Amino acid sequence: MTEQIYLTEVPLISQKKLTALNIFWGGFVIYTLAYVIKTNVHFNLKVGELIQFGGLVLFLSAGIYLANLKIKNGYLLTFYFLNLLWSIIVIARGIHFNYDSVKAMLVDANFGLVIYFAPLILLLPQNFFFFKKLFDAIAILGIFFLLYNVIYIRDLLDRSMETQDVIEYLTKFLGVTCGFILLTYRYHSKKRNLLALGVMLLALLFSLYKARRGLSLICSSILIFSYFLYLFNSKKIVMIIYFSILLLISGIYYASTIYNISNNTLFSFIAKRGEEDTRTPVELYFYSDFKKDDWLVGRGINGEYYCPDIDQDQVTDYRDYIETGYLEIILKGGIVSLVIYLLILLPALFLGLFYSKNVLSKAAAIWILVSLISLYPSTVNTFTLNYLLVWISVGICYSKKLRRLPDEDIKDLLSSPELI
Repeated sequence: MTEQIYLTEVPLISQKKLTALNIFWGGFVIYTLAYVIKTNVHFNLKVGELIQFGGLVLFLSAGIYLANLKIKNGYLLTFYFLNLLWSIIVIARGIHFNYDSVKAMLVDANFGLVIYFAPLILLLPQNFFFFKKLFDAIAILGIFFLLYNVIYIRDLLDRSMETQDVIEYLTKFLGVTCGFILLTYRYHSKKRNLLALGVMLLALLFSLYKARRGLSLICSSILIFSYFLYLFNSKKIVMIIYFSILLLISGIYYASTIYNISNNTLFSFIAKRGEEDTRTPVELYFYSDFKKDDWLVGRGINGEYYCPDIDQDQVTDYRDYIETGYLEIILKGGIVSLVIYLLILLPALFLGLFYSKNVLSKAAAIWILVSLISLYPSTVNTFTLNYLLVWISVGICYSKKLRRLPDEDIKDLLSSPELI
């Protein structure tokens, strides 16, 4: 009955819109894959940028065609409008209107102009045609994560500082969203769940090996939340008890050997890195350079702060980014940006966790929670599927219809022949 009501209220998608959805996600995947492959020094940079522009044109044009300007929740509509308005102000306060600058900002998925496009995904119709294509895109990026691991295997096994960012790019842009498949495990086939689990475990392993502390926290958090969500919903009590005991024993064993970790070949590097404090000096420079007005409204999209002698081959004494996520938001848009962002995300988190009847809504809330936790050790707000999922999760959590749907109906809707 629920399924029939939902489908009568949401018209069946036309072939043109279905094609537009394919173009949207296809363009985004192309843009992302080209951005990541550019980190390979042997790949032609101009070719990569050309491919990125092709992907950009595809997903922007399809997104404009699919956009629906109706947001039913009044609270969300108010703060979403404020967020868009403030984003325009942030862009206007710092953008340089010349070819080289605009081009660089369009192909920079980490700190460029395209980041401000991400919230616009909330304007796309969030029906089950959209969600099915989303999960397909996640799986495709997961497969390319495994392929890129083969391509970059030498860099991944090299622990020198010159190759430290490789696992960051591969995981943030390609692999980490497989965690959303694990969180919504009950809607997917065993093959897709195994793919997602393999990607997340491999990402965690390389993050530990490469001593990426923030990335390790993100991957482990998603895996732990996935496990507890499965524990909460599973009826296989015996198996759950067995794995819980196994997990407990493993935790006790880990705790007993934590003091000898530096003698372990695999984890010795992260043990040494754990003793290093590479973040505090940068943050202290940031704090000392920021004035009262800067804290309030930021310094615009190209905002910089005085930070000498931090990066190798540093051209100037000023940096236009900071690795601490919430400070990056403040650098560009000030506390105003951060407060608006939190006023949108925190109620969504609450609604998804405590006022929902399905795994999809709870998974969306958990994804928002992980993104908020990650604002200190990492920069979540980049143009990645990870960040797009934050805004998609916002839409899910604010939708009463989606929150009230039983899991059985969601699974049927995602596997319906009309959606293939």
